[in-house]
Amino acid sequence: MTVRALSTDGSGAGSDDGSGGGPADGPERNEPASASASSGFRAELAASVRVVDVLLLLLVPGALLAVFALPESVRRGLAFSYTDPTLATAFASHFVHLDASHLAGNAVGYALLAGVGYAIAVLSAHRRFFLTALATFLLAFPIALSALNLAVPRDAIGFGFSGINMALAGLLPLLLGVYARERFVPSASLRALPAAFFPLVGWIALLALPRSTDGFGLAGTATAVAGVLLGILYASSTGVRLRRSTLGSVRDIASRPGYGDLFVAGAVLVVGYPVVGFPADPTGEGSVVNLYVHLLGFCLAFIGPFALLAGGAFEE
Repeated sequence: MTVRALSTDGSGAGSDDGSGGGPADGPERNEPASASASSGFRAELAASVRVVDVLLLLLVPGALLAVFALPESVRRGLAFSYTDPTLATAFASHFVHLDASHLAGNAVGYALLAGVGYAIAVLSAHRRFFLTALATFLLAFPIALSALNLAVPRDAIGFGFSGINMALAGLLPLLLGVYARERFVPSASLRALPAAFFPLVGWIALLALPRSTDGFGLAGTATAVAGVLLGILYASSTGVRLRRSTLGSVRDIASRPGYGDLFVAGAVLVVGYPVVGFPADPTGEGSVVNLYVHLLGFCLAFIGPFALLAGGAFEE
């Protein structure tokens, strides 16, 4: 979400050549194992994806475009005013963008997060978990995030889809956890997932706090270190042996073309998207990135779904 002051006008698969295994000019050629595995991954993913799910996912960018097509005066009227909040604007403001670059950035972010998240969910038998979380983010989070925004009084308006995108980013570590258990480490416990959450919050603090506090900016570094230590302590308390688990998981992921690539893509998004959500300079021309609502979206999207996931509510 972007906050804009009211006083302004505008947020190796090598080839098999037959050598060493038989006549080089023989008619039979063996498909490389990695190519076969990748083909199997694509086939399973295609079979798992449902057309109705894709249409549902496409409703979001469709809604964002439809709102953007409204006159600017109407869109400004739908933005959330901190001094005059209403239930309607608390919801609608998260789908409002005042310029094309803001809309494009959030649309691309949604495509990456929702697309990768959905692929991971269907390949880990957690489609219902993902769609339930997405529906919650779209229908309940706008009002909840807007209400929590009132804790920081300001004479400004808030708008933009980035808070919901950060919720999808917060859900992604959970999806990676169930995917890893399904595909790579069947013995993994979902109760150990907060061991990833704490370092991620520390990473977010490292990105955001030095730019939003006075002094030497040590708060971000201290929070990041604390997050890593809390993650290690939590993992140890659940019986996870980090070195053995990490090395074994890396080998398993590297040995599964397609499935491993998807996991890596998700992990890159988990670490990389906060760089977008918590930029080096949160201020823009007459506006500022709402780091507070981004953090709320990320944390709430992890904590609530984790409680349900760990309780077995979405086992399929």
